[in-house]
Amino acid sequence: MEFQHIPVLFHETIDSLQLRPDGFYIDGTAGGGGHSQAILDALTTGKLLSIDQDPDAVAAVTRRFAGNPCSIVRRANFSEMARVAREEGLERVDGVLLDIGVSSYQLDTPERGFSYHTDAPLDMRMSQEGRTAADLVNSLSWQELADILRRFGEEKHARAIAQGIVRAREEQPVETTLQLAEIVKASVPAAVRRAPGHPARQTFQALRIAVNGELDRLSEGLDAAFSLLKPGGRLAVITFHSLEDRIVKQRMAEWCEGCTCPPDFPVCVCGKKPRAELVYKKGLAPGEDELRENPRSRSARLRVCTKLRDSALDP
Repeated sequence: MEFQHIPVLFHETIDSLQLRPDGFYIDGTAGGGGHSQAILDALTTGKLLSIDQDPDAVAAVTRRFAGNPCSIVRRANFSEMARVAREEGLERVDGVLLDIGVSSYQLDTPERGFSYHTDAPLDMRMSQEGRTAADLVNSLSWQELADILRRFGEEKHARAIAQGIVRAREEQPVETTLQLAEIVKASVPAAVRRAPGHPARQTFQALRIAVNGELDRLSEGLDAAFSLLKPGGRLAVITFHSLEDRIVKQRMAEWCEGCTCPPDFPVCVCGKKPRAELVYKKGLAPGEDELRENPRSRSARLRVCTKLRDSALDP
């Protein structure tokens, strides 16, 4: 199956980057190359560094952009982009794009183990390296599992589900996606099973985040991206759930914070100035047309900021 991903908020994201033909850009989550292609189409003498941790994605974009002199493709987590950019001679860039979360290809390829709709090995590794979701559910205590479900899935029935997993694995290891989905279904109240949506959705989200260390990588990636931006450069981030969006919103708010002197001070003595400004005050959500065409975009939000200076104390 070819690596494909339907980019959400596509035109809004590309427009937000204010692409220049001679600019330097980073797509930190290349996926199938949809955003990267749009950036490359705008370049003449500029450069685009496309990064992804998934070897399938890297293979796909390498084939897609072969021979394009503006394209550089590297396999890495976007949290490593500062190192990778330096290795490629990109000390400062005009824009960075991050499209956070699991791709359509990963969801729709059963053997990757991200989906509860088809039976497959319980994997969920975006990099295809390291511990799998099966490793977690078969080795952690119920208390540790419940903590993951609460923190990363905001699952109200985390305790019951975690205890259900531990009981089930005493009979046999939990090794497939449908095994886990059935355990979750059996562990939650009947009212939850009758409610719209699959009762295992938050459990699968939580395990995927834990397996891939997604929230830590996001925090690191935001700092790396901002450090690489030139003054005037833009960072565009698409998130797909509240945990991701909260991190992005708070980090951009920190960069946009100015004077912290008490309000009764007649003049500023801290000297602190905003390092960034928001392009969209509340972020952008998909419109009705996009929601009809791509229901998976429903939870997406785009946040964009412009870098003003490197340090809050710079003139």
